[in-house]
Amino acid sequence: MGLQKLCMVALLSGMVLQGFSQVKPTGLPPALSAIKEADLKRDIFELAGDAFRGRRAGTEDEMRAAAWVAQKAQEAGLKPAGDDGTYFQFFNMRRTRTADRSMMQIGGQRLVLDKDFWVTQPVDAHIEGAVTWLSSMADTAVNLQGKVVALKIEAPKPLPANGMSLWEYRYTASAVRQQAMALRRKGVSAIIFVANDITEKGIAFIGHNYEDGSYQNVGLPATTARTNAGAARTALPVILVRSALENAVKQASTLKADLMMETYLYPSVNVIAKASGTDGTLKNEYVLFSGHHDHDGIGNPVGQDSIWNGADDNASVTVGMLAIARAWVAKPGKRSALFVWHGAEERGLLGSRWFAVHPTVNKSSIVAVLNGDMIGRNNIDSAALLGAIPPHRNSLALVNMAMQANQELTKFKVDHSWDEATHPENWYFRSDHAPYAQAGIPAIFFTSLLHPDYHTPKDEPQFISIPKLAKMTRWMYATGWLVSQTAARPALDAKP
Repeated sequence: MGLQKLCMVALLSGMVLQGFSQVKPTGLPPALSAIKEADLKRDIFELAGDAFRGRRAGTEDEMRAAAWVAQKAQEAGLKPAGDDGTYFQFFNMRRTRTADRSMMQIGGQRLVLDKDFWVTQPVDAHIEGAVTWLSSMADTAVNLQGKVVALKIEAPKPLPANGMSLWEYRYTASAVRQQAMALRRKGVSAIIFVANDITEKGIAFIGHNYEDGSYQNVGLPATTARTNAGAARTALPVILVRSALENAVKQASTLKADLMMETYLYPSVNVIAKASGTDGTLKNEYVLFSGHHDHDGIGNPVGQDSIWNGADDNASVTVGMLAIARAWVAKPGKRSALFVWHGAEERGLLGSRWFAVHPTVNKSSIVAVLNGDMIGRNNIDSAALLGAIPPHRNSLALVNMAMQANQELTKFKVDHSWDEATHPENWYFRSDHAPYAQAGIPAIFFTSLLHPDYHTPKDEPQFISIPKLAKMTRWMYATGWLVSQTAARPALDAKP
């Protein structure tokens, strides 16, 4: 591709070419035919089927899924690249949650944890006393010191942006945080929030999130081992109850609750495999293909379905990487390929955070990270590339390779709007490329973006567009092939 044509592509994509050096054309990658729709369909119906029960991080289901990925990687011809000559890299997570033995009674009526009520942040507390009902937050003008207060959730200010994913959860989390903070300043001893219609509409995901508690890497620096949303601890009990209990709460003379927090360790696992390159020198460097194999597991049912299969999120990339592996083994690039299927992404990017700090190859040998997350839905002619425009972009050279691969092969209409710092979804920071970029490795993120089944039990394999999945897989493969064949490794952008 000529300089003028490539500049036009880049400018149309909203990029400003500074310090640009032309990517030399190498033609289409040689093993495109190894990426077969039949293989992708077979694999995604296996991995995202009900038998793996949603592959929740830290459960036997995630471990079985990881073993399945490792077996498929071995069958594809990849060699182990994990710890101790295996395909695996185990790491520990610390989970803090509300213990099942926690109990709550309102006016003598015993409620069921994670069905009738949820503790919004784990806490150890014994609560016993009268309930003061507030008709609105305006009632906080009275003395509430030491009281147990209850009220119906009010809308947060501002509301989440229209059309945001998981809108009801964002609405509820913002409202609980804002209103609990105001009530804390009044000195209340406990808070009961009654779900309003909006919160009740999303109670399956909202309750599932509160039931999860918080997660954290064990053994990483505090700045790296981040917890997921809502993980901050508090001494103030904040409880959400279903809207059907509003009258019971209003009429209750007393509340009694024993809330107990439990913290424990359990494992998750990255699956890591490699295919050697052909060049005597460049084979010591790696193009890293990245995705995650976990999802949300068993959760509150939507309709009659309680398995959150995660077909698009992220079985789509898991099986896409297996297809890329078959192509790479059939026709290796000059550089080697490293495949990392991360565990516990849904719990806060824990697997990629761990690998970025504890890589099983020399960190300096990783020349680029090509991460994918959700590549099997929406219009077959559209896709998104993140890490492509400032301030998220860290390698213009890598972005140009991805855009060249698209121009020569897949010809997607590439959406960069989700990469903008002002985009309300903050999508750039929600997948496994982010820890690598933060570690100073060139990294980009391929996705076909959100859809209404995101993080619901409806994200099932029968709704995946296999042609779209194959096309996105080929784009990732073609980009990786360009990286593998170019003499100079993709340069990091100069820091502003």
